[in-house]
Amino acid sequence: MSVVKGWCPGALQPMQSGDGWVVRIRPRGGRLDAAQAGAIADAAEAHGNGVIELTGRANLQLRGVAPAAHAPLVAALSAHALIDADIAAETRRNILVTPFADAEADALAEALAGALAASDLPLPAKFGFAVDPGRVPVLARDPADIRIERGREALLLRADGVNLAAPLRSVDDALALARWFLDMGGAAGGRGRMAALIARGIRPDAALPAPAPMPPPGPGAVPQGMLAAMEFGQVPPDTLRRLARLGPLRMTPWRMLLVRGARHLPAMPGLILDPIDPRLRLRACPGAPACPQALAETRNLARSLAELVPPGAVLHVSGCAKGCGWPHAADRTLTATTEGFDLICHGRAADPAALRGLHPDQLPKVL
Repeated sequence: MSVVKGWCPGALQPMQSGDGWVVRIRPRGGRLDAAQAGAIADAAEAHGNGVIELTGRANLQLRGVAPAAHAPLVAALSAHALIDADIAAETRRNILVTPFADAEADALAEALAGALAASDLPLPAKFGFAVDPGRVPVLARDPADIRIERGREALLLRADGVNLAAPLRSVDDALALARWFLDMGGAAGGRGRMAALIARGIRPDAALPAPAPMPPPGPGAVPQGMLAAMEFGQVPPDTLRRLARLGPLRMTPWRMLLVRGARHLPAMPGLILDPIDPRLRLRACPGAPACPQALAETRNLARSLAELVPPGAVLHVSGCAKGCGWPHAADRTLTATTEGFDLICHGRAADPAALRGLHPDQLPKVL
């Protein structure tokens, strides 16, 4: 049976997995310079199993960290301003910043981080903010509970799940909306999300239309540099080092890195630059044995099926019904069970299955 833990790992509060501790790093403002990227790569090799993952919240996480290695890992990362003062500050600083941020957006994200650090808001661990004030929002499909976007003439503050927004005067308004969420009972038992509160019919004051979002771009050239995708969001340590030498890095929630100012990227292990590469159609959690709850290996299976996935479609292979690798509906989802794989059409890992108990050899015939 899958266990929903209701919280995310951090650097100061790692999570046990099948291959050791998972240590999640939240780069400030979603930015990494060459020294910071090098420190993370070194830490992954010296204190973990060498696996670095890009997460759906625009963070990085190191896998395979032994308990005895945690303290020296934190010390190494602290020297590069990659660690918060304490667990409470780390938990509250859950801020997703558009990778295409300009100076105004960076300043806004820094001000929000400072205000959260100084606050005492007992927010749930998964509760987060999105700073997305570009001409068109690009983070609308990514996880956040309070969103800062741009209207026709001014910045807007929007609660996730509502298509209306309010004017943003300062980041204090964002904290006030978070306080409203708590006061309205949005975090009963220490857990909860804004969209779930909104779905109960409880809505904040908002009257301005929210801007229409756009889907995120694929890998390759963008005006700000080069977007580099990684197979299953895994970055080999030396690839991370080499990318950071080519330009400052911006994190994305799309399991890609933006190399700012770059106009070309050489071939590197794990790097995907072709927007029609079939591996981009795959979503898969670490699977067994890396995750103790996974009931089957996932990523090699997903690779073997990639060519069967039509362009524009998504295949999600999940090691259990939690669906950590892709919390959204997919065109086809394969969920591992004790009886084999369940096939879900246009749904999530825990949704009702169209076919149950399939052997891996049967999958190419039913996708």
